[in-house]
Parts: sequence; C-alpha cells; structure tokens
Amino acid sequence: MSFEDIQTPAVLVDLDIAEANIEAYQAYCTKHGLALRPHIKTHKLPFLAKRQLNAGAIGITCQKISEAEAMIADGGINDVLITFNILGAEKLERLKALAGKVRLSVVADNTSTVKGLSDAFSDTDSPLTVLVECDTGAERCGVTSPEAARDLAQVMNQSPGLTFGGLMTYPPAGREAEVHDWLTKARDMIEADALQVAVISNGGSPGMWQADAVPVATEYRIGTYVYNDRSLVERGVCDWGDCALTVLATVVSVPAADRAVIDAGTKVLTSDLLGLNGHGHVLGRPDITVDALSEEHGVLRAETIGLEVGDRIRIVPNHVCVVSNMVDEVQLIRGERDLGPSPVSARGKVI
Repeated sequence: MSFEDIQTPAVLVDLDIAEANIEAYQAYCTKHGLALRPHIKTHKLPFLAKRQLNAGAIGITCQKISEAEAMIADGGINDVLITFNILGAEKLERLKALAGKVRLSVVADNTSTVKGLSDAFSDTDSPLTVLVECDTGAERCGVTSPEAARDLAQVMNQSPGLTFGGLMTYPPAGREAEVHDWLTKARDMIEADALQVAVISNGGSPGMWQADAVPVATEYRIGTYVYNDRSLVERGVCDWGDCALTVLATVVSVPAADRAVIDAGTKVLTSDLLGLNGHGHVLGRPDITVDALSEEHGVLRAETIGLEVGDRIRIVPNHVCVVSNMVDEVQLIRGERDLGPSPVSARGKVI
C-alpha cells in the first residue's frame, strides 16, 4: 500500500521523528544524571518501549495492570513501575502474577491501598516495592505534606510483604523549586527515621526540559515526549517538526467558502481541549481552526477554507495520549513512506 492509499481517518506515527525524540531526551537525562523511565501510556507499543530501553531507559512506567501485561508479553522488558493506587482482589491477584515475571514497583498514597497490597503479598517469597505518591502541587493523587509522606513510608516499612522504595510525584509544571523543596524535606524526614529513600521519581512532559531543576529526583518519568502534541507545542516544549503522531483525514464536504468537513471526529481526534482553541493543528494551514467535532465529523473553519472534497490533511492532536488509546492500530511511516500498520497492543482493557 502506498502512503496515498491509506484509508482515513488514520493515525500515523512517523518513526523517524519518534526515534529522534527518544534519542534527544535520553541525551538530556544522561547529561543531567537522571535515570529515565518512560511512560508507555502515550504509545502503548512494545517495540517503541524496547527502543526507549535500548536508548538507555532503565525501565518503563505503566498506569494499568493490563498495560504492563501487554508490554511484557513478548519479553525484553523486565522493569515496570505502575503509578496508580491498585485496589480489589482480582487486580491484586494479577499484580502478584506480574510481580513473578518482572522487577515490579507500585505506588500508594493511603493506608487502605497499602493494606490491600500487604494482604496480597504477605505470603510471597519476595516483597513488593511500594513508593509513596506525593502531591507536590498538581493536585492529583498523593499525600499532601512531607509529614504525611514520612508517616506512610513507616506504614509501608512495617507492612508484611512490602518494602518501602521511595517517593513518586507528578509535579506542577513551572514550580520546580517548590517540588524540589517538598521532596527534599520528605526525604530528609524519612531518612531521619532510619529509612532509606532509594528512589525519588519525578516526571511529566510539560516540564521535561526543566527536570534538572529538581536535583533531588533520581529518575524522570515521561510519556508524551515520544510523539509530542499541540499542547506541548503551545507550551514551547517542542516544535511542529517534533510531532511524530498525526491524524490523516479526508475532506468529505465543503458546504461554504469558510467551512469544510472531514471524516475525523471525537472517535479519533478526542474532545480534549486542554485550554486550547480548537481540537488540533492542521499542518501547513495554521489559519484553519478545527472548530467542532461530532463522533464521525470534524468541522474546519478559516476565512477562506481553500479545500476541495477529496483533499487530505494531517492534524496534530491536542492530546496525543488519548488518540493512541482510541484505535486498534496505527500506521507506521517514515516521512512519506508507508511501513504498514502496527497493533496498539496495550490499549483497551480497563484493568
């Protein structure tokens, strides 16, 4: 199949760009003495995870057990951190099975989660490593003070089947000094209680080029950097030429001089705005706004739309991670050369 014959809407991944992104950020982390632990929720492709590991990453980050199961299914990946509070008997049994196959660590920010993990792993030969998740200002999950981090670390340390592994945070971008101070205080308080803080895991694509401004961290977790997206371009993190994933769409209607309709809607482009105007960036046509989406249609607007039925456009989505999770396969390309489809192995299951 030639590039022009790809059926639309299609999600294209340019491997030349993705590989360049992997190399560039690995070089940054190596320069600053940070271990890199990529988050695979962005691409959900085992072969890209292995590419990240071959470039120098120490392991991968997953958000769900099913993601981790899919990523390790073919071997070659043996170090996984799951950054989510895991609850429920079925999930804990699957977590135990996973722990028997790879070096596994998880996070927790409350005693209920810690107790469930302890009950599940108390009869295993090897303890499960658990990190305290810390809210350093982003207001997601996490204990909200260094004192609470110290207290939960002690609970983990005293829980059968578990070993305290360190601290983890998803930081607010642009507040690196605060994050460093928060984590430093927590580390010092925990170590004053005779516990070692072996790992301090920081991470997030919006602040990727400021990771060195949190020197207390030992590793950095990052997902979106492998593809990049409109939200990161608008933040000044990257350029359009660094965006490896695009949505290929066909113009199916031009009902007015200022409006066209494409065959890509919320089922492929996602309705996430992330504070932006419109639902993506049309490459080569910055004057066009992806103004509205329904399930199967996208409405484009410009003062003069200048498109005809049958034309094809490529769109950089606002939030690339969601797009990856919406499709069963992506179309791999290198420039204008079509390499064929690749299944998105780690999508789908909710567990």
